[in-house]
Amino acid sequence: MARKPVGLPPGIEIRGDSLRIRFTWNGERRGETLAHPPTAQGIRAASRVRDQVVNLIRHDLLDDEKYAELFPGSEVARRTAESIPSLGAYTQMWLDSRHIVEGTRNNYKSVFNIYWMPYLGLRRIDMITPTMLRGVISQIQWTSVGVKRNAIIKLSSVFKTAVLDGLIAKNPTNSLDKPRAVKKVVDPYTRAEAEAIISHLYATLQKYSQIYAAFFEFCFFTGVRPGEAMGLKWEDIDLDQRSATVRRIIVNRAPQERTKTKHHRVVLLNERALNAINQAQRMATLRRMASKSAHPTSPFVFQPSKGGLWINEPSVTIRHFKSALKALNIRERRQYDTRHTYATMCLMSGMNPAFIASQLGHSVEMLLSTYAKWISSSSDWRELEKLPPRVELAQNWPKTDDRA
Repeated sequence: MARKPVGLPPGIEIRGDSLRIRFTWNGERRGETLAHPPTAQGIRAASRVRDQVVNLIRHDLLDDEKYAELFPGSEVARRTAESIPSLGAYTQMWLDSRHIVEGTRNNYKSVFNIYWMPYLGLRRIDMITPTMLRGVISQIQWTSVGVKRNAIIKLSSVFKTAVLDGLIAKNPTNSLDKPRAVKKVVDPYTRAEAEAIISHLYATLQKYSQIYAAFFEFCFFTGVRPGEAMGLKWEDIDLDQRSATVRRIIVNRAPQERTKTKHHRVVLLNERALNAINQAQRMATLRRMASKSAHPTSPFVFQPSKGGLWINEPSVTIRHFKSALKALNIRERRQYDTRHTYATMCLMSGMNPAFIASQLGHSVEMLLSTYAKWISSSSDWRELEKLPPRVELAQNWPKTDDRA
């Protein structure tokens, strides 16, 4: 039984060895026991807490979350805690709600499961602090700066949504240092190397396997990503307009009706790209005429030589590409660098950067930052030629003093 509150401030009463404050919230009379002892100092502290609560109620600022913060042992705090998910549960819900392709989804899962869930998966999302995250980050053996940055950015996206959902007040990753990503070095093939590779593939590959020669000729002279070329269908080709619409990509062995930038784009076809299409048509006609073929027709332009309707993984083309590089004694680079080769050839030819960017599906800013070296090399001498061949001395330059 509470003692009679003689001489105590309003709303304060003694309960055993503790103090209890009373107030009305949401039309209901409530009482919460505090950890302060029934001493003069404890009574003053309890009175300050009650004044704070009354002031919050008066300004309609006392919600369940604030109530739980003020009274962590209360029934409201217990209910609030039960309604807030763990990081693992919320991340799964966040991932399930996103409209992303399977490859991207698996990438997110891998990052979360490797770096964050072993340490934080079962912890309530509102209990995770910047200090806690720094501790986790210091324990992980990061394989590279890029991997570390990528993992922090992905986790930050989850917390950002949690803030918008009202589960947490602020994003605990905001104060973390996100290491600057090391920009990948662009390493294109030269025009001579590209021509040698294409010629070698046409000369050495037989029958249906020549489709890979056409594939690389198309990649070298359009700048499309290898996965985009693999996903190209005949319906995407407009020979009258000399164009190809890039609208899908091969991911995890299957076509996805999307591109890396999430936007379709129309690529204009030069003579070399058209030659690649013509070669692919020739091989498609041969297949149609060969009744023994398991797949005599395919909606895809670059149908693999041995079964299947589309090239389902990069290793199929990489094998032929590496063989050509070895035979020609050309320094090995990725097949993706066919894209960089096209971009640099265009820049070195003096083409409009805006046109090149639209062909590649880049912004002009990205094009300029990625290929600045080749833009400079193609125009340095032209810029230098703008300098007049002879510079006259200005009339007001100081004369040489013969007495000096």
